[in-house]
Amino acid sequence: MSTAVEPAPVGGAEAAPPVSRMAIAVLSLVGIFVAGYLTLYKLGYLGIIQCSTGGCETVQASAWSYFPPRTVAQWGPPVALWGLGAYATLLLLALAGLQPRWSASRPLARALAGFSAFGVVFSGWLTYLEATVIHAWCQWCVVSAVLITLIFLLSLDGLRERSSSVS
Repeated sequence: MSTAVEPAPVGGAEAAPPVSRMAIAVLSLVGIFVAGYLTLYKLGYLGIIQCSTGGCETVQASAWSYFPPRTVAQWGPPVALWGLGAYATLLLLALAGLQPRWSASRPLARALAGFSAFGVVFSGWLTYLEATVIHAWCQWCVVSAVLITLIFLLSLDGLRERSSSVS
């Protein structure tokens, strides 16, 4: 009895899942931990936030830590909670894209790219607010911005792979 693993047929339903989707899943999981940490702090389950920049509490105490901002409405959930939901959605999309049935799905590749593109734009806006309005930097927000940017860049690989195989 042989223990060697047979290579998957090229171009068939048994093709190996894209490595970029695996990386997106891992980065999304890290994002869940970061956004979860900030959400727990914002909801009062953590007394202090660990921050080497000294600006995390300033950012988290600002009106802009809610979406919509507290200056516009009094009912918006914390931005960190929105981030938690976004990273969870990206994780589910990436895991679905690892399944043979969905690995070549064009709509799934578009969903990953579109959702993460929105995340990059939203994160860019929040980073702009930190620099120009709040005048404080949250290290966890910066980590989240880097994560979503990497996820977006990896999602582009999925679009290229799908577009090159479609005639």
